[in-house]
Amino acid sequence: MNIIETENLTRRFGRVAALEGVNLTVPEGSIFALLGPNGAGKTTLLETLLNVLKPSMGIARVLGCDSRSLGPEQLNQIGYVSENLKVDDQLKVGALLAFVRKLYPTWDHALEKKLTDTFDLPLDRRFRHLSRGMRIRVLFVAALAFRPKVLVLDEPFSGLDPLMRDDLVTTVLDLAAEDKRTILLASHDVEEVERISDRVAFMEAGHVTVADSIEALCARHLNVVVRVSAGVAPTIAKRDSWLGFRAEGDVISFVSTQARSTSEAGWESAFGPEAAITTAPLSLKEIYLAHARASLKRKD
Repeated sequence: MNIIETENLTRRFGRVAALEGVNLTVPEGSIFALLGPNGAGKTTLLETLLNVLKPSMGIARVLGCDSRSLGPEQLNQIGYVSENLKVDDQLKVGALLAFVRKLYPTWDHALEKKLTDTFDLPLDRRFRHLSRGMRIRVLFVAALAFRPKVLVLDEPFSGLDPLMRDDLVTTVLDLAAEDKRTILLASHDVEEVERISDRVAFMEAGHVTVADSIEALCARHLNVVVRVSAGVAPTIAKRDSWLGFRAEGDVISFVSTQARSTSEAGWESAFGPEAAITTAPLSLKEIYLAHARASLKRKD
Protein backbone atom coordinates (compact mmCIF):
# COMPACT_ATOMS: atom_id res chain seq x y z
CA MET A 1 0.00 0.00 0.00
CA ASN A 2 1.18 3.50 -0.85
CA ILE A 3 0.66 6.12 1.85
CA ILE A 4 1.38 8.98 -0.56
CA GLU A 5 0.88 9.12 -4.32
CA THR A 6 1.21 12.00 -6.78
CA GLU A 7 0.28 12.10 -10.45
CA ASN A 8 1.64 14.89 -12.65
CA LEU A 9 1.59 17.17 -9.59
CA THR A 10 2.29 20.77 -10.54
CA ARG A 11 2.30 23.92 -8.43
CA ARG A 12 2.84 27.32 -10.01
CA PHE A 13 3.34 30.72 -8.48
CA GLY A 14 2.37 32.98 -11.34
CA ARG A 15 4.51 31.91 -14.28
CA VAL A 16 7.05 30.13 -12.10
CA ALA A 17 6.63 26.36 -11.67
CA ALA A 18 7.81 25.38 -8.19
CA LEU A 19 6.67 21.81 -8.95
CA GLU A 20 6.19 20.40 -12.42
CA GLY A 21 4.86 16.96 -13.33
CA VAL A 22 5.89 15.23 -10.11
CA ASN A 23 5.05 11.52 -10.01
CA LEU A 24 5.89 9.89 -6.71
CA THR A 25 4.85 6.94 -4.55
CA VAL A 26 5.71 6.55 -0.87
CA PRO A 27 5.08 2.98 0.35
CA GLU A 28 3.64 2.33 3.77
CA GLY A 29 6.31 1.85 6.43
CA SER A 30 9.09 3.38 4.33
CA ILE A 31 11.44 6.18 5.31
CA PHE A 32 11.39 8.22 2.14
CA ALA A 33 13.72 11.19 1.58
CA LEU A 34 13.37 14.11 -0.81
CA LEU A 35 16.95 15.10 -1.55
CA GLY A 36 17.91 18.30 -3.30
CA PRO A 37 19.36 21.78 -2.88
CA ASN A 38 17.48 24.71 -1.42
CA GLY A 39 14.93 25.87 -3.98
CA ALA A 40 14.48 22.42 -5.51
CA GLY A 41 10.78 22.32 -4.55
CA LYS A 42 10.95 20.04 -1.50
CA THR A 43 9.04 22.32 0.87
CA THR A 44 6.49 23.18 -1.83
CA LEU A 45 5.86 19.48 -2.38
CA LEU A 46 5.36 18.83 1.34
CA GLU A 47 3.03 21.82 1.73
CA THR A 48 1.01 20.70 -1.28
CA LEU A 49 0.68 17.20 0.15
CA LEU A 50 -0.55 18.68 3.46
CA ASN A 51 -3.06 21.00 1.74
CA VAL A 52 -1.24 24.14 2.79
CA LEU A 53 -0.94 24.81 -0.95
CA LYS A 54 -3.35 23.72 -3.68
CA PRO A 55 -2.07 21.95 -6.79
CA SER A 56 -2.16 23.97 -9.99
CA MET A 57 -2.43 20.71 -11.93
CA GLY A 58 -2.34 17.02 -11.19
CA ILE A 59 -3.31 15.24 -8.01
CA ALA A 60 -1.84 14.16 -4.70
CA ARG A 61 -3.28 11.47 -2.43
CA VAL A 62 -2.33 11.14 1.22
CA LEU A 63 -3.69 8.18 3.20
CA GLY A 64 -5.91 7.47 0.21
CA CYS A 65 -7.48 10.95 0.29
CA ASP A 66 -7.13 13.76 -2.25
CA SER A 67 -4.82 16.30 -0.59
CA ARG A 68 -7.35 19.07 -1.29
CA SER A 69 -9.90 17.22 0.85
CA LEU A 70 -7.78 16.33 3.87
CA GLY A 71 -9.92 16.50 7.00
CA PRO A 72 -9.64 15.69 10.71
CA GLU A 73 -9.62 11.94 10.05
CA GLN A 74 -6.44 12.22 7.95
CA LEU A 75 -4.77 15.13 9.76
CA ASN A 76 -5.06 13.26 13.07
CA GLN A 77 -2.74 10.66 11.53
CA ILE A 78 -0.08 13.09 10.25
CA GLY A 79 2.72 14.57 12.34
CA TYR A 80 4.64 17.54 10.92
CA VAL A 81 7.94 19.07 11.96
CA SER A 82 9.47 21.95 10.03
CA GLU A 83 12.12 24.54 10.73
CA ASN A 84 9.57 27.03 9.35
CA LEU A 85 6.81 26.29 11.88
CA LYS A 86 5.79 29.39 13.80
CA VAL A 87 5.10 29.18 17.54
CA ASP A 88 4.04 32.02 19.85
CA ASP A 89 7.25 33.00 21.63
CA GLN A 90 5.30 33.86 24.77
CA LEU A 91 4.01 30.31 25.20
CA LYS A 92 5.61 28.07 27.76
CA VAL A 93 6.59 24.58 26.65
CA GLY A 94 4.11 22.90 28.98
CA ALA A 95 1.28 25.17 27.78
CA LEU A 96 2.00 24.36 24.14
CA LEU A 97 1.93 20.62 24.79
CA ALA A 98 -1.27 20.99 26.81
CA PHE A 99 -2.88 22.78 23.87
CA VAL A 100 -1.73 20.24 21.27
CA ARG A 101 -2.71 17.35 23.54
CA LYS A 102 -6.39 18.33 23.28
CA LEU A 103 -6.34 18.16 19.49
CA TYR A 104 -5.52 14.48 19.17
CA PRO A 105 -7.70 11.68 20.56
CA THR A 106 -4.80 9.23 20.17
CA TRP A 107 -2.42 11.27 22.36
CA ASP A 108 -0.17 8.93 24.36
CA HIS A 109 0.52 10.52 27.76
CA ALA A 110 3.15 7.94 28.65
CA LEU A 111 5.01 8.60 25.40
CA GLU A 112 4.80 12.34 25.97
CA LYS A 113 6.36 11.90 29.42
CA LYS A 114 9.05 9.62 28.03
CA LEU A 115 9.97 12.11 25.29
CA THR A 116 9.97 15.18 27.52
CA ASP A 117 12.26 13.35 29.93
CA THR A 118 14.50 12.03 27.14
CA PHE A 119 14.82 15.50 25.60
CA ASP A 120 15.07 17.17 29.02
CA LEU A 121 12.44 19.76 28.09
CA PRO A 122 12.02 22.79 30.40
CA LEU A 123 8.21 22.78 30.63
CA ASP A 124 8.04 26.13 32.45
CA ARG A 125 10.27 28.02 30.01
CA ARG A 126 8.91 30.29 27.28
CA PHE A 127 9.69 29.60 23.66
CA ARG A 128 11.57 32.85 23.26
CA HIS A 129 14.14 31.61 25.78
CA LEU A 130 14.77 28.30 24.00
CA SER A 131 17.69 27.51 21.70
CA ARG A 132 16.87 26.39 18.16
CA GLY A 133 17.74 22.81 19.08
CA MET A 134 15.41 22.84 22.09
CA ARG A 135 12.59 24.30 19.99
CA ILE A 136 12.96 21.46 17.51
CA ARG A 137 12.84 18.95 20.36
CA VAL A 138 9.54 20.43 21.56
CA LEU A 139 8.10 20.25 18.04
CA PHE A 140 9.12 16.61 17.80
CA VAL A 141 7.30 15.78 21.05
CA ALA A 142 4.18 17.54 19.75
CA ALA A 143 4.41 15.59 16.47
CA LEU A 144 5.21 12.17 17.93
CA ALA A 145 3.17 11.87 21.12
CA PHE A 146 -0.11 11.13 19.33
CA ARG A 147 1.61 8.29 17.39
CA PRO A 148 0.84 9.50 13.85
CA LYS A 149 0.75 7.06 10.98
CA VAL A 150 2.76 9.47 8.82
CA LEU A 151 5.56 11.76 9.98
CA VAL A 152 6.49 14.62 7.63
CA LEU A 153 9.84 16.29 8.33
CA ASP A 154 11.04 19.42 6.54
CA GLU A 155 14.78 20.00 7.19
CA PRO A 156 14.28 19.34 10.93
CA PHE A 157 17.91 18.61 11.76
CA SER A 158 19.50 21.51 9.89
CA GLY A 159 21.86 23.53 12.06
CA LEU A 160 21.75 21.20 15.07
CA ASP A 161 24.94 20.14 16.80
CA PRO A 162 25.99 16.53 16.04
CA LEU A 163 25.04 15.13 19.45
CA MET A 164 21.55 16.64 19.44
CA ARG A 165 21.02 15.55 15.84
CA ASP A 166 22.06 11.99 16.69
CA ASP A 167 19.73 11.85 19.72
CA LEU A 168 16.77 13.06 17.66
CA VAL A 169 17.45 10.75 14.75
CA THR A 170 17.82 7.73 17.04
CA THR A 171 14.55 8.53 18.84
CA VAL A 172 12.62 9.03 15.60
CA LEU A 173 13.97 5.82 14.04
CA ASP A 174 13.20 3.79 17.16
CA LEU A 175 9.60 5.03 17.24
CA ALA A 176 9.20 4.52 13.50
CA ALA A 177 10.28 0.91 13.86
CA GLU A 178 8.01 0.40 16.87
CA ASP A 179 4.89 1.80 15.16
CA LYS A 180 5.74 0.86 11.54
CA ARG A 181 5.41 4.56 10.83
CA THR A 182 5.92 6.08 7.38
CA ILE A 183 8.35 9.01 7.31
CA LEU A 184 8.68 11.55 4.53
CA LEU A 185 11.82 13.63 5.00
CA ALA A 186 13.02 16.67 3.02
CA SER A 187 16.73 17.34 3.29
CA HIS A 188 19.76 18.66 1.41
CA ASP A 189 22.12 16.60 3.59
CA VAL A 190 23.13 13.47 1.66
CA GLU A 191 24.84 11.74 4.58
CA GLU A 192 21.77 12.26 6.75
CA VAL A 193 19.51 10.83 4.05
CA GLU A 194 21.76 7.81 3.51
CA ARG A 195 21.78 7.05 7.22
CA ILE A 196 18.05 7.47 7.85
CA SER A 197 16.21 6.50 4.70
CA ASP A 198 15.48 3.40 2.68
CA ARG A 199 14.04 5.23 -0.35
CA VAL A 200 15.01 8.51 -1.98
CA ALA A 201 13.92 10.95 -4.68
CA PHE A 202 16.35 13.46 -6.16
CA MET A 203 14.67 16.82 -6.73
CA GLU A 204 15.83 19.70 -8.87
CA ALA A 205 14.01 22.83 -10.03
CA GLY A 206 10.60 21.37 -9.22
CA HIS A 207 11.21 18.03 -10.91
CA VAL A 208 11.84 14.56 -9.51
CA THR A 209 14.79 13.34 -11.55
CA VAL A 210 15.41 9.98 -9.86
CA ALA A 211 13.29 7.96 -7.41
CA ASP A 212 14.05 4.48 -6.11
CA SER A 213 15.12 2.50 -3.09
CA ILE A 214 18.64 3.35 -1.96
CA GLU A 215 19.54 -0.33 -2.26
CA ALA A 216 18.42 -0.44 -5.90
CA LEU A 217 20.16 2.84 -6.73
CA CYS A 218 23.46 1.63 -5.33
CA ALA A 219 23.06 -1.73 -7.09
CA ARG A 220 22.62 -0.25 -10.56
CA HIS A 221 25.18 2.56 -10.37
CA LEU A 222 28.86 1.79 -10.91
CA ASN A 223 31.93 3.87 -11.48
CA VAL A 224 33.58 2.53 -14.63
CA VAL A 225 37.17 3.11 -15.75
CA VAL A 226 38.29 1.75 -19.10
CA ARG A 227 41.81 1.66 -20.49
CA VAL A 228 41.60 1.24 -24.25
CA SER A 229 44.02 0.75 -27.10
CA ALA A 230 45.40 3.93 -28.61
CA GLY A 231 43.01 5.53 -31.09
CA VAL A 232 39.87 3.75 -29.83
CA ALA A 233 38.53 6.44 -27.49
CA PRO A 234 37.41 8.92 -30.18
CA THR A 235 35.19 6.30 -31.82
CA ILE A 236 33.22 5.44 -28.67
CA ALA A 237 29.49 6.24 -28.87
CA LYS A 238 28.37 7.53 -25.48
CA ARG A 239 25.16 6.12 -24.05
CA ASP A 240 22.39 8.00 -22.24
CA SER A 241 22.98 5.78 -19.20
CA TRP A 242 26.56 7.00 -18.85
CA LEU A 243 27.05 10.08 -16.68
CA GLY A 244 30.17 12.22 -16.48
CA PHE A 245 31.78 10.61 -19.53
CA ARG A 246 35.44 11.61 -19.83
CA ALA A 247 38.07 10.46 -22.31
CA GLU A 248 41.66 11.42 -21.57
CA GLY A 249 44.22 9.73 -23.72
CA ASP A 250 43.64 6.01 -23.52
CA VAL A 251 41.54 6.21 -20.31
CA ILE A 252 37.75 6.57 -20.30
CA SER A 253 35.69 7.02 -17.16
CA PHE A 254 31.97 7.41 -16.48
CA VAL A 255 29.18 6.44 -14.09
CA SER A 256 26.88 3.74 -15.41
CA THR A 257 23.30 4.21 -14.20
CA GLN A 258 22.13 0.85 -15.55
CA ALA A 259 24.92 -1.45 -14.43
CA ARG A 260 22.45 -4.16 -13.47
CA SER A 261 21.37 -4.58 -17.11
CA THR A 262 24.71 -3.73 -18.74
CA SER A 263 27.20 -6.58 -18.50
CA GLU A 264 30.96 -6.27 -18.75
CA ALA A 265 30.68 -8.16 -22.02
CA GLY A 266 28.49 -5.34 -23.28
CA TRP A 267 31.10 -2.79 -22.28
CA GLU A 268 33.79 -4.85 -23.99
CA SER A 269 31.78 -4.81 -27.21
CA ALA A 270 31.67 -1.02 -26.94
CA PHE A 271 35.34 -0.55 -26.13
CA GLY A 272 36.93 -3.50 -27.89
CA PRO A 273 38.18 -6.87 -26.65
CA GLU A 274 41.53 -5.45 -25.62
CA ALA A 275 39.99 -2.92 -23.21
CA ALA A 276 40.83 -3.24 -19.52
CA ILE A 277 37.67 -2.46 -17.56
CA THR A 278 37.48 -1.86 -13.81
CA THR A 279 34.36 -1.02 -11.82
CA ALA A 280 33.65 0.20 -8.31
CA PRO A 281 30.44 0.69 -6.31
CA LEU A 282 29.25 4.20 -5.43
CA SER A 283 27.83 5.70 -2.26
CA LEU A 284 24.51 7.56 -2.37
CA LYS A 285 26.45 10.83 -2.18
CA GLU A 286 28.53 9.91 -5.22
CA ILE A 287 25.40 8.86 -7.13
CA TYR A 288 23.61 12.09 -6.25
CA LEU A 289 26.59 14.23 -7.25
CA ALA A 290 26.93 12.38 -10.57
CA HIS A 291 23.30 13.14 -11.45
CA ALA A 292 23.55 16.74 -10.22
CA ARG A 293 26.67 17.42 -12.29
CA ALA A 294 25.10 15.81 -15.36
CA SER A 295 22.06 18.03 -14.94
CA LEU A 296 24.21 21.16 -14.69
CA LYS A 297 26.08 20.14 -17.83
CA ARG A 298 22.81 19.71 -19.74
CA LYS A 299 21.83 23.27 -18.81
CA ASP A 300 25.10 24.78 -20.07
